[in-house]
Amino acid sequence: MSYLMKGFKCHSPVMRKVAGGLFKAHTLKNMLCINEQQFKISRASSQLSSEKASSYNYIIVGAGSAGCVLANRLTEDPQSTVLLLEAGPKDTLLGSKRLMWKIHMPAALTYNLCDEKYNWYYHTTAQRHMDDRVMYWPRGRVWGGSSSLNAMVYIRGHAEDYNRWSREGALGWDYEHCLPYFKKAQTHELGPDQYRGGNGPLHVSRGKTNHPLHQAFLEAAQQAGYPFTDDMNGYQQEGFGWMDMTIHRGQRWSTASAYLRPAISRPNFSVAEKTLVTKILFQGTKCIGVEYVKNGQRKKVFANKEVILSGGAINSPQLLMLSGIGNADDLKKLGIPVVCHLPGVGQNLQDHLEVYVQQKCTKPITLYSAQKPLNMVRIGLEWLWKFTGEGATAHLESGGFIRSEPGVPHPDIQFHFLPSQVIDHGRVASTMEAYQVHVGPMRSTSVGWLKLKSSDPNDHPIIEPNYLSTERDVCEFRQCVKLTREIFAQKAFEKFRGPEIQPGNHVQSDKEIDAFIRQKADSAYHPSCTCKMGQPSDSAAVVDPQTKVIGVENLRVVDASIMPSVVTGNLNAPTIMIAEKAADIIKGLPSLQEKNVPVYKPKTLGTQR
Repeated sequence: MSYLMKGFKCHSPVMRKVAGGLFKAHTLKNMLCINEQQFKISRASSQLSSEKASSYNYIIVGAGSAGCVLANRLTEDPQSTVLLLEAGPKDTLLGSKRLMWKIHMPAALTYNLCDEKYNWYYHTTAQRHMDDRVMYWPRGRVWGGSSSLNAMVYIRGHAEDYNRWSREGALGWDYEHCLPYFKKAQTHELGPDQYRGGNGPLHVSRGKTNHPLHQAFLEAAQQAGYPFTDDMNGYQQEGFGWMDMTIHRGQRWSTASAYLRPAISRPNFSVAEKTLVTKILFQGTKCIGVEYVKNGQRKKVFANKEVILSGGAINSPQLLMLSGIGNADDLKKLGIPVVCHLPGVGQNLQDHLEVYVQQKCTKPITLYSAQKPLNMVRIGLEWLWKFTGEGATAHLESGGFIRSEPGVPHPDIQFHFLPSQVIDHGRVASTMEAYQVHVGPMRSTSVGWLKLKSSDPNDHPIIEPNYLSTERDVCEFRQCVKLTREIFAQKAFEKFRGPEIQPGNHVQSDKEIDAFIRQKADSAYHPSCTCKMGQPSDSAAVVDPQTKVIGVENLRVVDASIMPSVVTGNLNAPTIMIAEKAADIIKGLPSLQEKNVPVYKPKTLGTQR
């Protein structure tokens, strides 16, 4: 941030010896008085300018998937002044996306999953139900947040997720009140319909490679008895089909590209990068601003309307607790003055866990050869030149959703198919021609928490996801492996299928599958629900359905942390929807609504497919 300070230049009068100086002395006295008065006015004006520059209507903390949306929508009103503060750097270099190809080239996504420069690089506690493994959690710390790091998969979740939210206390957040905001955000390359948007900032596309292994996967799923769905974000989530992606003209289309850059020239909008917000400022229980550190200097900035936290499911509850909002007993132990006892802060942590089932490919058609140094140079140069080729996709172009067993009313298992092998989050190079599916349960019953390690804002919080802590979750995961193996065994894969790499043919019994899952399952990077939205009467709720923090004034949270429960799918699209809907709430506008939009239901729940 920079402030333009209009100063005052004071000139001393020239003193001369003049005979009969009474008149001139009188004149000099008047001049000095005028100059003194002018100096006082100028100094007061300078102070007012400084105060005005340090005060905004809205301060948004976090330029991620939600923060960029809010910044754009709130500055549509030229009378509203907005300051957006981001801990990480810009997502461009010298204004160029090409110079920041590691972010903007879709195929380069694993670089930043493993780079602390744009990534908070979190780790969990040792997971006692997963052989005491410490799990890696990358989260975006850059313009666009995790939408600048993710795999660009655009999945909304199931309609029943949002109806469940409403039943859990988030009134006004059912499907008919959320669907219009998914549509408002979106421009789908296939055009608008009853489910898709056609005029929003967020460009969504389908894969262009038509890779034979993607085709084989979709054919195999149908051979196994599952339906093909032409839009898993539309009428029918259940089944297998082509995935939507936040890729536009061969480039990652993050919320920084979709929302932040189009708004950045507005005179009522200020944005600062490399700015760590360390504390929310209060007068009693009224939020008045934030304290931050930039270039080693600690400063304060004030909001005369609201402060909005959009730091995500880890940073938002962390900042609340650092500022005295959370479980009073925990805060007192760390010497943090309590502003509001709100025990739900940091609780209700939910995530998706997934495992890779990998198969060796008998034909040299996977992405293995594309990862050879010379081929990587060729692919990179084509993308830098034309934004086309193998660098212009994340290659997660097909996938699906199924029900794990009879009686389940809507899908609870998700698949992402990839014509390649991924090892250790992409931190280890692929070793052979192979393909894989990422598979995991969508509504696990294991719930975790996060707490402060100390009162130091630079210390990462203690993250305890409590993975696989219930027998139901273990059984669901076991079923994921069995159902994936069944799909890979279909005729469509015959000409490509080599030996199973992972789990491996030696893993067959339930006990062996369970052990494999404990050893190899990893986060799908979907942390959520740590500032749960609900009714003020719910002791676990942190924000009300208006996104206001319960028990204090002028403070909101708008990001994936306010989900009452995790949705059936990836979280970027729902987080953008949350911010679009919250922007209307903040503006005082009535919610958009679309009634009676049809949603697929299985003909019978008596069978699994």
